[in-house]
Amino acid sequence: MNNSKGALPSTKLLTYIFTAFLITSVPFSIAQDDQEGRAQFDTTCARCHGGDAQGGESGPSIISFVATLSNADLAASIRTGNPVNGMPAFNTTDVQLDPIISYLRFLVESTDLTESITIREVTLESGETIEGEVLNSGLSDLQLRTEENEIYLLRKSQNDTWRRVSSQQDWPTFHGIPEGNRYSTLTNINKDNIKRLAPAWSFPLTGGQQVQNTPLVLDGLMYLSSANEVYALDAGTGRELWHYRRPRTQGLPGPASLGINRGVALKDDKVFLQTDNVHIIALNRFDGSLLWDTEMADIQQNYQGTSAPLIAGDLVISGVGGGDLGARGFVAAYDVDTGAEVWRRWTIPAPGEPGSETWLGDALEHGAGGTWMTGTYDSNLGLIYWPVGNPGPDFNGDERLGDNLYSDSILALNDKTGELEWYYQFVPHDIHDWDAQEPPVLIDTNWQGQDRQLLIQANRNGFFYVFDRADGELLLAEPFIEKLNWASGIDDIGRPVLLDLPVTESGETYVCPSLRGGANWYSTSYNPITGLYYVPTLEQCNLYTKTEQQWQSGSDYMAGTTRQVPGEKPRKIIRALDIQTGEIVLDIEQAEALTDSYSGLISTAAGIVFYGDIGGEFVAADAVTGEILWQYSTNQAWKASPMTYLFDHEQYIATAVGLTITAFKVIE
Repeated sequence: MNNSKGALPSTKLLTYIFTAFLITSVPFSIAQDDQEGRAQFDTTCARCHGGDAQGGESGPSIISFVATLSNADLAASIRTGNPVNGMPAFNTTDVQLDPIISYLRFLVESTDLTESITIREVTLESGETIEGEVLNSGLSDLQLRTEENEIYLLRKSQNDTWRRVSSQQDWPTFHGIPEGNRYSTLTNINKDNIKRLAPAWSFPLTGGQQVQNTPLVLDGLMYLSSANEVYALDAGTGRELWHYRRPRTQGLPGPASLGINRGVALKDDKVFLQTDNVHIIALNRFDGSLLWDTEMADIQQNYQGTSAPLIAGDLVISGVGGGDLGARGFVAAYDVDTGAEVWRRWTIPAPGEPGSETWLGDALEHGAGGTWMTGTYDSNLGLIYWPVGNPGPDFNGDERLGDNLYSDSILALNDKTGELEWYYQFVPHDIHDWDAQEPPVLIDTNWQGQDRQLLIQANRNGFFYVFDRADGELLLAEPFIEKLNWASGIDDIGRPVLLDLPVTESGETYVCPSLRGGANWYSTSYNPITGLYYVPTLEQCNLYTKTEQQWQSGSDYMAGTTRQVPGEKPRKIIRALDIQTGEIVLDIEQAEALTDSYSGLISTAAGIVFYGDIGGEFVAADAVTGEILWQYSTNQAWKASPMTYLFDHEQYIATAVGLTITAFKVIE
């Protein structure tokens, strides 16, 4: 793999970098001459990487890797290591590292990096001849990048010629389309051939404990992410083309510390990633080189980055994580070409601003309202719809009396300015952590005899909502779970009719749905053929307890806790709702064991729903009857949602499970 154009090397290289780098207990002297550095390198690193750092018995060349990093990033890579792949972290000072880093710089400067580039000329079936840099190859596939930075995905044909391949239907955004509905018109995989669905390829990811990203496909190239990493793959084979990586940020609290990243965004020749320390960066999508890097927020204020950005015209839009740590939420838009911030919309008002009167007490400064879930976009109306998280602290509302706007809301924002056009708050004064981060799905359909532009959402609070997305009019609100005891319904002005919640002898409050909600951030799908909205649903209650807690940097800001209800058995169900009435039409029961599973789903025009069962199976079910048509055992907990695309005229279903991306297709 070549990285001459600025992309960082593959994880395999990172596995070996400095694995033999045993820092001695004797401090290095401050002298920086190459002879001293060479001596240290020879005794600590050369066994793996060779005396010239171009590969040895146990490790590959690290010359290209070193060339792409600053001294600070190189030192950070050594200190953080890559424990997942066997590289330990090294606790050492800059003074100790300086001689080796200085020597590595000398080796880079004295090495002609172009010597590692393999140039190949091939003949296509048409007779055309192309020449390019070999990115990767297999027994019957080849990937070339031309001088014009165009990537050719090739398959071996007859008479020593090659056939260029690509995708015919892409999956270019987090939900497949900007409107957010994970529905596919593809029918290549159908009920007649579903039994022959089998793994076509797999690709391992490292650097995180939870893979939650959705792969994107554009022009035959697949882009996927892990924490601070982006991979470009051949979507037909899963073969890596390039890999960008920067060191993980140390000391982050919350989900970002687990290596969570939900995906990237694509626009023209760029791929956009939110890093764990809340930067948004743009890479060249053909070679992985860094184009710009913009800081979104200060991690000392408990912000963190796990989001998949959204493209809206010439803007890349992103929210922020850290709501459960008291970080004040916002949505921001950046110019795709420069990274300059164009607008920012705060989800929690500052003192004196409209909405601040709904915060009575001392909690407003750290009112949370995280925005880590990807929004949806209507380019015709010019509106971005962004879901907002819960207020903070999560479980204790004593210092934030009032509705606590705009927490637990959907915001309709002007795509050019970020101005608030309308909003709806699902749970005023939330003390149960029922954020609104569930996907807001935009559909155009005949609703109760009238053509309407709708926004639908199965909310974490257990109610299913239908809105006119142009003006925010609430059209329908009905419960979609059975275990719901906090409200009897939604009144005529859109507010929940609250019920008195039972309190146990120990002072815990019995609340349904649970902390995890009737639904959550995992994907949903409306199928226009069946007229049903498919929602992964959880029937579960919790016992809630509140405590006193002050906000501090680097700590959670929950002010309470929850626990399971003794003797109660949770149920995980794929539920189909009639959007005209909110009626539950179909239940597809999942396995009995409740694992830590967060799989979403997709539905297709072939009448199939694909989802990850909590028992570890990848499942295809009949979208009308709920019959299980096919299943594949992964034996791992799900944290992501499937997607689909058409490559070389074959339909693929790809999903992240465990630490692996697996793509399935029908095997003839």
